[in-house]
Amino acid sequence: MADLSEFKIVKEGEAEILMHKQNEVFYNKAQVNNRDMSIAVLRTFISKRKEEHEANLPKKAKRAPKVSESDASEPAKEDVPHASPPEDCRDNGECEDGNGMALDEPCNTAEEQVKSSEECNGEGESMSNADGKVQRELKPPRVLEALSASGLRALRYAREVEGIGQVVALDNDQASVDACRRNIKFNGSVACSKVESHLADARVYMLTHPKEFDVVDLDPYGSPSVFLDSAVQSVADGGMLMCTATDMAVLCGGNGEVCYSKYGSYPLRGKYCHEMALRILLASIESHANRYKRYIVPVLSVQIDFYVRVFVRIYTSASAMKNTPLKLSYVYQCTGCDSFHLQPIGRTIAKNNSVRYLPGYGPVVPQECTYCGKKFNMGGPIWSAPIHDQEWVTSMLADVKSMKSSYPAYDRISALLTTISEELPDVPLFLSLHNLCATLKCTSPSAVIFRSAVINAGYRISGTHVNPLGLKSDAPMDVIWDIMRCWVKNHPVKAQPADQAGTVILAKEPVLQANFARAVASLSKAQAKKVARFLPNPEKHWGPKVRAGRQITSKHVSLLGEAAINGVLNQEDNEESKTKKQKVEENNITT
Repeated sequence: MADLSEFKIVKEGEAEILMHKQNEVFYNKAQVNNRDMSIAVLRTFISKRKEEHEANLPKKAKRAPKVSESDASEPAKEDVPHASPPEDCRDNGECEDGNGMALDEPCNTAEEQVKSSEECNGEGESMSNADGKVQRELKPPRVLEALSASGLRALRYAREVEGIGQVVALDNDQASVDACRRNIKFNGSVACSKVESHLADARVYMLTHPKEFDVVDLDPYGSPSVFLDSAVQSVADGGMLMCTATDMAVLCGGNGEVCYSKYGSYPLRGKYCHEMALRILLASIESHANRYKRYIVPVLSVQIDFYVRVFVRIYTSASAMKNTPLKLSYVYQCTGCDSFHLQPIGRTIAKNNSVRYLPGYGPVVPQECTYCGKKFNMGGPIWSAPIHDQEWVTSMLADVKSMKSSYPAYDRISALLTTISEELPDVPLFLSLHNLCATLKCTSPSAVIFRSAVINAGYRISGTHVNPLGLKSDAPMDVIWDIMRCWVKNHPVKAQPADQAGTVILAKEPVLQANFARAVASLSKAQAKKVARFLPNPEKHWGPKVRAGRQITSKHVSLLGEAAINGVLNQEDNEESKTKKQKVEENNITT
């Protein structure tokens, strides 16, 4: 065991890790929100997976062919040796000593662990084998953390999620694998029995283990695009893919051509850019899945802090895969005003008992915006179907509230889930009330007044978890601009140049006469109860940290803070002076 004086102990949830003081392995405590949210989703996934398995048992029993007692007796005898795994082999594919692993004993080698997982893999399949034989016993889910670094996430999964099986932690950096194995032993017998660490390229490992894992977790430093193709193949049918993207400058339109090369979509720089980033990532995952006759079903998609994270289930079906064009759309964004329009890629026609898949009708917009006369920018394709499963969100929120003490970031993730639970699920992207008013150069109505006007006009409206000022509504842009025209009539603005977008919009008379009387549903349930929905960061410089192995210099002050930078630089100066003194002393001794 290494000298503990060289490390500091970091505790998160029930897991503790040893972090080297030299920034050898990447760790960012801002990701506690990410890990807590992942644990909440994983708990719900295990519960839903069990419910689905129990619901499918009667159907499978009906489909199964009847076998006579004499015929059934022989296979039963043959299966006896495999009915229960040997003492040194667990259900989740982990092989270990019967007495457990002592903290000072070395972990199994990568070759032994790979061999054991392959030997025990037959016991880990949950629903069906490759040959179609149904297994009635539901095995604990196997989890792959493809980019583990210190292993904190894998350790928290193993120690905090009830009913979880084997957790495989991968990294292609030897220092990270050493740190992960050190942390596994440091966390005791539970961690040693469930978590194993390999030195491997995640892409190769996932490709060589197709449909073996019920959950695959991708949390890279940067873009996940290079891992998506192998990840969608590694997830078992009905399994879960958790994916993070931290390259927000690319996804939000800072480098549109780079985004297109990585994700196959062109981003737009609207107020909704962070939600568009989520939808671009979902469209990219769907594209990779479709190549293998698979498709995704998003259960939760969140934008937190400096990254986006999506949780999708992956299924295999060549027929269901044909619906993908119905879930994707191009976006037309007006360059003069906040108007945007979606162009679906595909459509269907039902004829008798069959369905025909056809290209979508277009274009949905003319060459110039009908409201302000400006041109359109075109982006996408993006995922335009729902990005959340509201039933899952409700279950997760109830679970989080019932286990408040189990989540270090409880306040943040409960507020986030509360806001998501109130979003309109079938409305892609959103409007910014402040941007609408900026276009017209008018004073802004309160969110309650604007919401009331939309509701009184017969449409739905909600907030969004992405932006506190964002508003989702199924009202067309004609209605939105008519409401704003009525508002400006009651709150006049100064005259603007004739070629301004706001002047052109206000020159038209409103067709709809807006009613600004306060509607009952103008406040959401959370707002009415004054539940916190958008919380400030818990401390200064809360965001991405320096990549592991990089030297910390004064240019990182915006990421780490002045005090941290000065502390590191002073420590380096002290170390340099010590080494110089040692060299001088050695030279004096030799002379």
